Amino acid sequence: MKVVRITQPGGPEVLAFDERPEPAPGPNDVQVRVRTSALNRADLLQVRGAYPPPQDVPQDVPGLEYAGEVVAVGSRARKFQVGDRVMGLVGGGAWSEVLTTHEREVLRMPQGMDFANAAALPEAYLTAWDALVLQADLRPGETVLVHAVASGVGSAAALLCRAMGVRVVGTGRNAEKLARASEWGVERTVLCDSSPPVFADAVLAATGGRGADVCLDLVGGNYLPESLKAMAPRGRLMQVGSVAGSRADVDLGVVMRKRLRITGTVLRSRPAEEKMALTQAAERQLLPLFDSGALKAVVDEVLPMTDIRAGLERMAGNSTVGKLVVRWD
Repeated sequence: MKVVRITQPGGPEVLAFDERPEPAPGPNDVQVRVRTSALNRADLLQVRGAYPPPQDVPQDVPGLEYAGEVVAVGSRARKFQVGDRVMGLVGGGAWSEVLTTHEREVLRMPQGMDFANAAALPEAYLTAWDALVLQADLRPGETVLVHAVASGVGSAAALLCRAMGVRVVGTGRNAEKLARASEWGVERTVLCDSSPPVFADAVLAATGGRGADVCLDLVGGNYLPESLKAMAPRGRLMQVGSVAGSRADVDLGVVMRKRLRITGTVLRSRPAEEKMALTQAAERQLLPLFDSGALKAVVDEVLPMTDIRAGLERMAGNSTVGKLVVRWD
């Protein structure tokens, strides 16, 4: 099989195409012929040498999500059959023509969906749904502040909120990209083109002075102090990303007076059993929303795998809206 591997830490130019033996499925695994994958900032960080993968996945082959067809199953695997169209998250190794993964970490593809759109779903929607619904206990009628709302996770969060009857205020650093947010049901957008960013007053004005009940922060850094000012009493802030940095000055007085809750979360490094539980819950609650069309993929562009370096450069330049997908031709 072909793989895209990291030859040494660096930029997209360090990626190379190589051939390796196909991995055999274990007793509880499925073997998947990967048709499409998607690009994530975690992949870019791994290429740079700044985000080591878990030890149980290929160390030099990035890729967190995939869509494809089951080509073999392990001796104890019963959930899928050869020929089933599936998608899912892995700790790494999705930039390969074939991968193996535990059957309980695999999702069937939504009805009528193609491989390109399916590959754009797992990371964005599982991240957003886990953070907002399972951890922040988001309820209909609440207001969510979503930073980087035009990103893959941000756009998924907005569409999820629309399906739940939740208002969204979204921020971004690019006015042209923010203009797309109304397509996903975002009621108010705030352009953050200053440093430090200023958006708390706009959020308070959009909510009648109350503030956001939940904040999905995909940015971190100096967004955090302003986010706390924008929160409603007993608000829940979910820290999911740190592209603006992993440190911030926090006014604990604001946290205490508003009785705020700040929760950090990641998916990649979780124990296998937690990932399986999340996948099974998503199968029951998220997949029907894709089948009905209530939720959809937001795909910026579909590229051949041979153009993966250019795709990573585009993502690093923050010029994309939604997800970049790469396909094996």
